[in-house]
Amino acid sequence: MPNGRSEKPSALTQAVTLDVLALLDGPPDAGRLEQALRHLAKWRARLIQNTLTARNGCNVLSGPFKGLIYDTPATEGAGVARLIGCYEASLAPVFEQIIAGAYPLVVDVGCAEGYYAVGLARRMPDTRIMACDSNPEARAACAALARRNGVDGRVTIHGTLDHADLAVCADQRTLILCDIEGAEAVLLDPERAPALIHADILVEVHECFTPGLTDEMTQRFAPTHRVQRIGRSADTAALPDWMEQLSDLDRLLCLWEWRMGPTPWLWMQARDPR
Repeated sequence: MPNGRSEKPSALTQAVTLDVLALLDGPPDAGRLEQALRHLAKWRARLIQNTLTARNGCNVLSGPFKGLIYDTPATEGAGVARLIGCYEASLAPVFEQIIAGAYPLVVDVGCAEGYYAVGLARRMPDTRIMACDSNPEARAACAALARRNGVDGRVTIHGTLDHADLAVCADQRTLILCDIEGAEAVLLDPERAPALIHADILVEVHECFTPGLTDEMTQRFAPTHRVQRIGRSADTAALPDWMEQLSDLDRLLCLWEWRMGPTPWLWMQARDPR
């Protein structure tokens, strides 16, 4: 494992050093220290990911998406946990249930670089995946990842989704996977998108941005769905054997998902599916 103390600092180390010095420039302040800590943690996680790919390659090592070729930077969140296969570990049983359900259509809203969209496409050979993201760089990365994994014929790339687009849920049994940084409060509204009452929905609720949103979403869908709340967990058993030699801090960084606060998931299964 690189220790960041080579004779000549790398370009990354030099850049991060300058960033941290700039963050700490000024009188003592807890907020600046927290920013510097996160920045340093991301730097160290990047070094760990470089070591991981050098030793184990760019295929996901475990979990529901084991074998996925994942040789792209994460557009949001941690890359190390994705490669290990322990990213959002508490969702693993739900993903296995989804895969067994063999939905004709999965709509991934906020697909980012495609970890879930492409991962599900590999495990669900008869399913069509609509991968949606407002970020053009994320859409391009998702399309490229689908090609490298040989599923681009079933993963279609789309931009921002609106309520009218969700009418597709009325035509076939559909899973909606949603992670859109708080905008789920507006998009996932059965009054404005009535077909949602027939879809199964797995949504990350950004409670950290809007306190009380988890309860609000639960109450919104309780009449039409069976709602299960899923919290955070960490799966140390997924770490490769060689990581036993790492420090406790580095092992924690392998599991760190970069969250700044609570973002529980709601697994909502329709009472009247199509």
